Amino acid sequence: MTSRTAVLETLNHRPTPWLPVDFGGHRSSGISAMAYARLKKYLGIKTGGVYVYDVVQQLAIVEPEILDRYKIDTVELGRGHCLEPSDWKPWVLPDGTDCFIPRFVEIEEDGRDRYLIVRGRRAAVMREGVVFFEQCYFPLADRDFENDPFDDLRDVLPTTSWTGVAAPGWEFPLNDDGIPKIREAAKRLRESTDRAIIGLFGGNMFEIPCYLLGMDRYMMYMGSYPEACIRFSEKLFDIHIANLETWLPTVGPYIDIVLFGDDLGSGHGPLMSPAMYRKYFGTYHARLWQRAKELAPNVKTQLHCCGGIAPLLNDMIAGGLDSINPVQVGCAGMEPTSLKQKFGDRITFWGGGCDTRTILPTGTPEQVRECVRERFAAFSPGGNYVFQQIHNILSEVPPENIDAMFTEINRLRGNA
Repeated sequence: MTSRTAVLETLNHRPTPWLPVDFGGHRSSGISAMAYARLKKYLGIKTGGVYVYDVVQQLAIVEPEILDRYKIDTVELGRGHCLEPSDWKPWVLPDGTDCFIPRFVEIEEDGRDRYLIVRGRRAAVMREGVVFFEQCYFPLADRDFENDPFDDLRDVLPTTSWTGVAAPGWEFPLNDDGIPKIREAAKRLRESTDRAIIGLFGGNMFEIPCYLLGMDRYMMYMGSYPEACIRFSEKLFDIHIANLETWLPTVGPYIDIVLFGDDLGSGHGPLMSPAMYRKYFGTYHARLWQRAKELAPNVKTQLHCCGGIAPLLNDMIAGGLDSINPVQVGCAGMEPTSLKQKFGDRITFWGGGCDTRTILPTGTPEQVRECVRERFAAFSPGGNYVFQQIHNILSEVPPENIDAMFTEINRLRGNA
Protein backbone atom coordinates (compact mmCIF):
# COMPACT_ATOMS: atom_id res chain seq x y z
CA MET A 1 0.00 0.00 0.00
CA THR A 2 1.30 3.45 -0.92
CA SER A 3 1.05 6.58 1.20
CA ARG A 4 -1.61 7.90 -1.16
CA THR A 5 -3.70 4.76 -0.78
CA ALA A 6 -3.32 4.77 3.00
CA VAL A 7 -4.60 8.36 3.20
CA LEU A 8 -7.50 7.73 0.84
CA GLU A 9 -8.52 4.52 2.59
CA THR A 10 -8.49 6.43 5.88
CA LEU A 11 -10.73 9.12 4.38
CA ASN A 12 -13.02 6.36 3.12
CA HIS A 13 -13.28 4.94 6.68
CA ARG A 14 -11.46 1.74 5.83
CA PRO A 15 -8.59 0.11 7.76
CA THR A 16 -4.97 0.71 6.71
CA PRO A 17 -1.68 -1.01 7.57
CA TRP A 18 -0.38 2.16 9.21
CA LEU A 19 -1.63 5.48 10.51
CA PRO A 20 -1.03 8.24 7.92
CA VAL A 21 1.08 11.22 9.00
CA ASP A 22 1.05 14.74 7.57
CA PHE A 23 3.88 17.25 7.83
CA GLY A 24 3.82 20.24 5.49
CA GLY A 25 0.99 18.88 3.38
CA HIS A 26 -0.87 22.15 3.80
CA ARG A 27 -0.30 25.59 5.29
CA SER A 28 -1.46 24.61 8.76
CA SER A 29 0.59 21.43 9.16
CA GLY A 30 3.94 23.03 8.39
CA ILE A 31 6.87 24.59 10.17
CA SER A 32 8.31 28.04 10.75
CA ALA A 33 11.33 28.65 8.55
CA MET A 34 13.48 29.51 11.57
CA ALA A 35 12.53 26.27 13.33
CA TYR A 36 13.08 24.38 10.08
CA ALA A 37 16.61 25.72 9.69
CA ARG A 38 17.45 24.56 13.22
CA LEU A 39 15.85 21.15 12.55
CA LYS A 40 18.03 20.64 9.48
CA LYS A 41 21.13 21.53 11.47
CA TYR A 42 20.10 19.19 14.30
CA LEU A 43 19.60 16.32 11.83
CA GLY A 44 22.90 17.05 10.09
CA ILE A 45 21.27 17.84 6.76
CA LYS A 46 23.51 20.13 4.73
CA THR A 47 21.86 19.82 1.33
CA GLY A 48 19.10 22.04 -0.05
CA GLY A 49 18.18 25.29 1.65
CA VAL A 50 15.45 27.12 3.52
CA TYR A 51 12.68 28.05 1.08
CA VAL A 52 9.92 30.21 2.56
CA TYR A 53 6.92 29.45 0.37
CA ASP A 54 4.31 31.08 2.67
CA VAL A 55 5.83 34.48 3.36
CA VAL A 56 2.98 35.79 5.52
CA GLN A 57 3.26 32.92 8.02
CA GLN A 58 6.99 32.40 7.34
CA LEU A 59 6.59 28.69 6.55
CA ALA A 60 9.34 26.62 4.97
CA ILE A 61 9.06 23.91 2.35
CA VAL A 62 9.69 20.54 4.02
CA GLU A 63 12.26 18.96 1.72
CA PRO A 64 12.16 15.35 0.48
CA GLU A 65 15.00 14.20 2.74
CA ILE A 66 12.95 15.08 5.83
CA LEU A 67 9.68 13.77 4.36
CA ASP A 68 11.43 10.46 3.74
CA ARG A 69 13.15 10.41 7.12
CA TYR A 70 9.86 10.81 8.99
CA LYS A 71 7.85 8.68 6.52
CA ILE A 72 5.38 11.45 5.73
CA ASP A 73 2.35 10.44 3.65
CA THR A 74 1.29 13.81 2.21
CA VAL A 75 2.54 16.60 0.00
CA GLU A 76 1.05 19.94 -1.00
CA LEU A 77 0.15 20.69 -4.63
CA GLY A 78 2.38 23.78 -4.51
CA ARG A 79 5.46 21.54 -4.47
CA GLY A 80 4.93 21.09 -8.18
CA HIS A 81 5.64 24.82 -8.67
CA CYS A 82 8.72 27.03 -8.38
CA LEU A 83 11.16 24.24 -9.11
CA GLU A 84 13.90 26.35 -10.71
CA PRO A 85 16.50 28.46 -8.84
CA SER A 86 15.32 31.44 -10.89
CA ASP A 87 11.88 31.14 -9.21
CA TRP A 88 13.42 32.25 -5.90
CA LYS A 89 15.39 35.18 -4.53
CA PRO A 90 17.53 35.50 -1.40
CA TRP A 91 16.17 36.96 1.81
CA VAL A 92 17.06 36.91 5.51
CA LEU A 93 14.83 35.57 8.29
CA PRO A 94 14.22 37.64 11.45
CA ASP A 95 16.92 35.68 13.30
CA GLY A 96 19.49 36.35 10.59
CA THR A 97 19.22 32.99 8.82
CA ASP A 98 19.68 33.13 5.06
CA CYS A 99 16.74 31.81 3.08
CA PHE A 100 14.89 32.15 -0.22
CA ILE A 101 11.44 33.56 -0.95
CA PRO A 102 9.40 33.34 -4.18
CA ARG A 103 10.60 35.85 -6.75
CA PHE A 104 7.09 37.17 -7.31
CA VAL A 105 6.74 38.31 -3.65
CA GLU A 106 7.58 41.99 -3.07
CA ILE A 107 8.97 43.12 0.30
CA GLU A 108 9.96 46.67 1.19
CA GLU A 109 12.47 47.47 3.94
CA ASP A 110 11.83 50.60 6.01
CA GLY A 111 14.37 50.94 8.77
CA ARG A 112 13.91 47.89 10.95
CA ASP A 113 10.39 47.20 9.67
CA ARG A 114 9.53 45.09 6.66
CA TYR A 115 6.40 45.45 4.57
CA LEU A 116 4.67 43.08 2.19
CA ILE A 117 3.66 45.04 -0.88
CA VAL A 118 0.42 44.07 -2.61
CA ARG A 119 -0.56 45.98 -5.73
CA GLY A 120 1.73 48.84 -4.79
CA ARG A 121 0.41 49.18 -1.24
CA ARG A 122 1.81 48.16 2.15
CA ALA A 123 -0.53 45.31 3.09
CA ALA A 124 1.29 43.69 6.03
CA VAL A 125 4.17 44.56 8.32
CA MET A 126 6.86 42.63 10.19
CA ARG A 127 7.98 44.84 13.07
CA GLU A 128 11.31 44.40 14.77
CA GLY A 129 11.07 41.41 17.11
CA VAL A 130 8.12 39.86 15.26
CA VAL A 131 8.61 36.64 13.27
CA PHE A 132 5.73 36.85 10.77
CA PHE A 133 3.80 39.47 8.81
CA GLU A 134 0.74 41.12 10.34
CA GLN A 135 -2.01 42.56 8.17
CA CYS A 136 -2.10 46.36 8.24
CA TYR A 137 -4.46 47.24 5.37
CA PHE A 138 -8.21 46.55 5.41
CA PRO A 139 -9.67 47.80 2.13
CA LEU A 140 -13.37 47.88 3.12
CA ALA A 141 -12.90 49.24 6.63
CA ASP A 142 -14.25 52.72 5.84
CA ARG A 143 -17.08 51.75 3.52
CA ASP A 144 -20.80 51.96 4.30
CA PHE A 145 -21.21 48.23 4.84
CA GLU A 146 -24.96 48.29 5.41
CA ASN A 147 -25.67 49.79 1.98
CA ASP A 148 -22.67 48.57 -0.01
CA PRO A 149 -23.61 46.48 -3.09
CA PHE A 150 -20.13 44.89 -3.09
CA ASP A 151 -20.08 44.99 -6.88
CA ASP A 152 -16.30 45.48 -6.91
CA LEU A 153 -15.57 42.55 -4.57
CA ARG A 154 -13.58 40.58 -7.14
CA ASP A 155 -11.27 43.58 -7.66
CA VAL A 156 -10.91 44.26 -3.94
CA LEU A 157 -10.22 40.65 -2.92
CA PRO A 158 -6.57 40.44 -4.00
CA THR A 159 -5.49 43.60 -2.15
CA THR A 160 -4.87 42.15 1.35
CA SER A 161 -1.85 40.22 2.56
CA TRP A 162 -3.91 37.05 3.09
CA THR A 163 -5.65 37.16 -0.29
CA GLY A 164 -3.08 38.95 -2.43
CA VAL A 165 0.30 37.33 -1.70
CA ALA A 166 0.50 34.20 -3.79
CA ALA A 167 2.16 31.03 -2.60
CA PRO A 168 3.57 28.56 -5.14
CA GLY A 169 0.62 26.99 -6.90
CA TRP A 170 -1.31 30.23 -7.13
CA GLU A 171 1.20 32.43 -8.92
CA PHE A 172 -0.59 31.86 -12.23
CA PRO A 173 -4.00 33.35 -13.05
CA LEU A 174 -7.02 31.15 -13.73
CA ASN A 175 -7.14 32.08 -17.41
CA ASP A 176 -6.00 30.72 -20.76
CA ASP A 177 -2.40 31.65 -19.97
CA GLY A 178 -2.27 30.26 -16.46
CA ILE A 179 -4.40 27.12 -16.63
CA PRO A 180 -2.02 25.06 -18.82
CA LYS A 181 0.86 25.88 -16.45
CA ILE A 182 -1.19 24.93 -13.40
CA ARG A 183 -2.25 21.67 -15.04
CA GLU A 184 1.29 20.75 -16.11
CA ALA A 185 2.70 21.42 -12.61
CA ALA A 186 -0.01 19.25 -11.03
CA LYS A 187 0.57 16.45 -13.52
CA ARG A 188 4.32 16.58 -13.01
CA LEU A 189 3.94 16.36 -9.23
CA ARG A 190 1.50 13.46 -9.52
CA GLU A 191 3.96 11.51 -11.61
CA SER A 192 6.79 12.16 -9.16
CA THR A 193 5.25 10.94 -5.89
CA ASP A 194 3.04 8.30 -4.34
CA ARG A 195 2.16 10.59 -1.44
CA ALA A 196 -1.37 11.93 -1.13
CA ILE A 197 -1.54 15.35 -2.80
CA ILE A 198 -3.47 18.14 -1.10
CA GLY A 199 -4.70 21.00 -3.27
CA LEU A 200 -5.28 24.23 -1.35
CA PHE A 201 -8.35 26.06 -2.60
CA GLY A 202 -9.51 28.18 0.34
CA GLY A 203 -13.05 29.29 -0.34
CA ASN A 204 -13.15 31.12 3.00
CA MET A 205 -16.60 32.55 3.68
CA PHE A 206 -16.07 34.01 7.18
CA GLU A 207 -12.39 34.94 7.15
CA ILE A 208 -12.37 36.90 3.91
CA PRO A 209 -14.77 39.58 5.13
CA CYS A 210 -12.60 39.74 8.25
CA TYR A 211 -9.54 40.32 6.04
CA LEU A 212 -11.32 43.05 4.12
CA LEU A 213 -13.03 44.81 7.04
CA GLY A 214 -11.25 43.75 10.19
CA MET A 215 -12.59 40.97 12.37
CA ASP A 216 -14.06 43.27 15.01
CA ARG A 217 -16.08 45.25 12.46
CA TYR A 218 -17.36 42.24 10.60
CA MET A 219 -18.51 40.39 13.71
CA MET A 220 -20.34 43.54 14.80
CA TYR A 221 -21.96 43.73 11.37
CA MET A 222 -23.05 40.09 11.64
CA GLY A 223 -25.28 41.18 14.49
CA SER A 224 -26.21 44.63 13.19
CA TYR A 225 -26.63 44.22 9.42
CA PRO A 226 -27.76 40.66 8.61
CA GLU A 227 -29.08 41.56 5.16
CA ALA A 228 -25.76 43.13 4.18
CA CYS A 229 -23.85 40.10 5.50
CA ILE A 230 -25.97 37.76 3.42
CA ARG A 231 -25.51 40.01 0.39
CA PHE A 232 -21.75 39.89 0.96
CA SER A 233 -21.80 36.09 1.34
CA GLU A 234 -23.73 35.71 -1.91
CA LYS A 235 -21.26 37.88 -3.82
CA LEU A 236 -18.29 36.07 -2.28
CA PHE A 237 -19.78 32.65 -2.96
CA ASP A 238 -20.27 33.53 -6.62
CA ILE A 239 -16.56 34.34 -6.88
CA HIS A 240 -15.53 31.17 -5.06
CA ILE A 241 -17.74 28.86 -7.10
CA ALA A 242 -16.54 30.35 -10.38
CA ASN A 243 -12.93 29.88 -9.30
CA LEU A 244 -13.61 26.32 -8.11
CA GLU A 245 -15.27 25.42 -11.40
CA THR A 246 -12.16 26.57 -13.26
CA TRP A 247 -9.43 25.37 -10.89
CA LEU A 248 -10.68 21.95 -9.78
CA PRO A 249 -11.21 20.47 -13.27
CA THR A 250 -7.65 21.63 -14.00
CA VAL A 251 -5.98 19.92 -11.02
CA GLY A 252 -8.63 17.38 -10.02
CA PRO A 253 -7.12 14.43 -11.88
CA TYR A 254 -3.84 14.95 -10.03
CA ILE A 255 -4.86 15.66 -6.41
CA ASP A 256 -6.48 13.57 -3.69
CA ILE A 257 -7.83 16.20 -1.29
CA VAL A 258 -9.17 19.69 -1.85
CA LEU A 259 -8.62 21.90 1.19
CA PHE A 260 -10.99 24.68 2.14
CA GLY A 261 -10.43 27.11 4.99
CA ASP A 262 -12.35 29.11 7.60
CA ASP A 263 -11.37 29.61 11.25
CA LEU A 264 -14.70 29.55 13.09
CA GLY A 265 -13.67 28.80 16.66
CA SER A 266 -11.86 30.24 19.67
CA GLY A 267 -10.46 28.63 22.77
CA HIS A 268 -13.87 28.94 24.37
CA GLY A 269 -15.96 27.46 21.57
CA PRO A 270 -17.40 28.63 18.24
CA LEU A 271 -17.13 32.31 17.37
CA MET A 272 -20.83 32.21 16.49
CA SER A 273 -23.89 30.13 17.26
CA PRO A 274 -24.70 27.14 15.05
CA ALA A 275 -27.75 29.08 13.83
CA MET A 276 -25.61 32.03 12.79
CA TYR A 277 -23.12 29.66 11.14
CA ARG A 278 -25.91 28.13 9.06
CA LYS A 279 -27.35 31.52 8.16
CA TYR A 280 -24.18 33.23 6.97
CA PHE A 281 -21.69 30.50 6.04
CA GLY A 282 -22.79 26.88 6.37
CA THR A 283 -25.09 26.87 3.35
CA TYR A 284 -22.29 28.22 1.17
CA HIS A 285 -19.73 25.80 2.58
CA ALA A 286 -22.03 22.89 1.77
CA ARG A 287 -22.61 24.15 -1.77
CA LEU A 288 -18.85 24.48 -2.34
CA TRP A 289 -18.09 21.02 -0.94
CA GLN A 290 -20.86 19.36 -2.88
CA ARG A 291 -19.80 21.08 -6.09
CA ALA A 292 -16.23 19.92 -5.50
CA LYS A 293 -17.46 16.33 -5.31
CA GLU A 294 -19.37 16.79 -8.55
CA LEU A 295 -16.37 18.27 -10.35
CA ALA A 296 -13.88 15.69 -9.04
CA PRO A 297 -15.71 12.62 -7.62
CA ASN A 298 -12.49 10.95 -6.46
CA VAL A 299 -11.25 13.96 -4.51
CA LYS A 300 -11.99 14.26 -0.79
CA THR A 301 -12.93 17.49 0.97
CA GLN A 302 -11.14 18.91 3.98
CA LEU A 303 -11.67 22.07 6.04
CA HIS A 304 -9.01 23.88 8.00
CA CYS A 305 -10.90 25.32 10.96
CA CYS A 306 -9.24 26.35 14.21
CA GLY A 307 -10.72 26.49 17.69
CA GLY A 308 -13.53 24.83 19.59
CA ILE A 309 -15.86 23.92 16.74
CA ALA A 310 -17.52 20.73 17.99
CA PRO A 311 -21.04 22.30 17.97
CA LEU A 312 -20.62 22.97 14.24
CA LEU A 313 -19.37 19.55 13.18
CA ASN A 314 -22.77 17.94 12.60
CA ASP A 315 -23.64 20.69 10.12
CA MET A 316 -20.27 20.33 8.41
CA ILE A 317 -20.59 16.58 8.08
CA ALA A 318 -24.12 16.94 6.68
CA GLY A 319 -22.74 19.49 4.22
CA GLY A 320 -20.32 16.98 2.71
CA LEU A 321 -17.10 17.46 4.66
CA ASP A 322 -14.79 14.43 4.75
CA SER A 323 -12.06 15.62 7.14
CA ILE A 324 -11.26 18.43 9.55
CA ASN A 325 -7.98 19.93 10.76
CA PRO A 326 -6.11 20.96 12.92
CA VAL A 327 -8.33 19.52 15.75
CA GLN A 328 -7.34 21.89 18.55
CA VAL A 329 -8.01 19.55 21.44
CA GLY A 330 -7.16 22.15 24.09
CA CYS A 331 -10.21 24.24 23.17
CA ALA A 332 -13.64 23.95 24.75
CA GLY A 333 -15.59 20.91 23.59
CA MET A 334 -12.62 19.37 21.75
CA GLU A 335 -11.63 16.61 24.18
CA PRO A 336 -10.20 13.79 22.00
CA THR A 337 -12.16 10.83 23.35
CA SER A 338 -15.42 12.75 23.19
CA LEU A 339 -14.75 13.89 19.61
CA LYS A 340 -13.96 10.35 18.56
CA GLN A 341 -17.09 8.93 20.18
CA LYS A 342 -19.45 11.55 18.76
CA PHE A 343 -18.08 12.01 15.26
CA GLY A 344 -15.33 9.46 14.59
CA ASP A 345 -17.42 7.18 12.40
CA ARG A 346 -18.53 10.05 10.15
CA ILE A 347 -15.50 12.29 9.67
CA THR A 348 -11.73 11.90 9.60
CA PHE A 349 -9.88 13.87 12.25
CA TRP A 350 -6.70 15.27 10.74
CA GLY A 351 -4.54 16.73 13.50
CA GLY A 352 -4.66 16.88 17.28
CA GLY A 353 -1.40 14.95 17.44
CA CYS A 354 0.73 17.16 19.67
CA ASP A 355 0.12 20.54 21.28
CA THR A 356 2.03 23.33 19.52
CA ARG A 357 1.29 26.02 22.13
CA THR A 358 2.76 24.40 25.24
CA ILE A 359 4.16 20.90 24.83
CA LEU A 360 6.22 21.34 21.66
CA PRO A 361 7.75 24.73 22.54
CA THR A 362 8.44 24.23 26.25
CA GLY A 363 8.16 20.52 27.08
CA THR A 364 10.94 17.98 27.25
CA PRO A 365 11.31 15.36 24.50
CA GLU A 366 9.80 12.80 26.87
CA GLN A 367 6.79 15.04 27.49
CA VAL A 368 6.39 15.34 23.72
CA ARG A 369 6.51 11.57 23.34
CA GLU A 370 3.96 11.16 26.14
CA CYS A 371 1.61 13.65 24.47
CA VAL A 372 1.90 11.77 21.16
CA ARG A 373 1.13 8.49 22.91
CA GLU A 374 -1.96 9.96 24.56
CA ARG A 375 -3.32 11.35 21.30
CA PHE A 376 -2.54 8.15 19.42
CA ALA A 377 -4.45 6.15 22.03
CA ALA A 378 -7.44 8.50 21.80
CA PHE A 379 -7.71 9.02 18.06
CA SER A 380 -6.30 5.94 16.31
CA PRO A 381 -8.74 3.17 17.38
CA GLY A 382 -11.01 2.35 14.49
CA GLY A 383 -9.01 4.48 12.05
CA ASN A 384 -10.47 7.64 10.51
CA TYR A 385 -7.46 9.59 11.76
CA VAL A 386 -4.42 11.28 10.20
CA PHE A 387 -1.70 12.42 12.58
CA GLN A 388 -0.33 15.95 12.47
CA GLN A 389 0.69 18.37 15.17
CA ILE A 390 -1.94 20.97 16.08
CA HIS A 391 -1.28 23.65 13.45
CA ASN A 392 2.16 24.86 12.36
CA ILE A 393 5.35 24.26 14.35
CA LEU A 394 6.31 27.73 15.56
CA SER A 395 9.67 29.43 15.45
CA GLU A 396 10.66 28.78 19.06
CA VAL A 397 10.16 24.99 19.03
CA PRO A 398 13.46 23.16 19.71
CA PRO A 399 14.49 20.63 17.06
CA GLU A 400 14.84 17.77 19.54
CA ASN A 401 11.12 18.07 20.30
CA ILE A 402 10.19 17.98 16.63
CA ASP A 403 12.33 14.90 16.15
CA ALA A 404 10.85 13.28 19.26
CA MET A 405 7.31 13.84 17.96
CA PHE A 406 7.83 12.24 14.57
CA THR A 407 10.08 9.47 15.85
CA GLU A 408 7.47 8.51 18.45
CA ILE A 409 4.52 8.47 16.06
CA ASN A 410 6.51 6.32 13.67
CA ARG A 411 7.28 3.90 16.50
CA LEU A 412 3.61 3.74 17.44
CA ARG A 413 2.42 3.16 13.90
CA GLY A 414 5.04 0.48 13.28
CA ASN A 415 7.16 2.49 10.88
CA ALA A 416 10.12 3.22 13.16
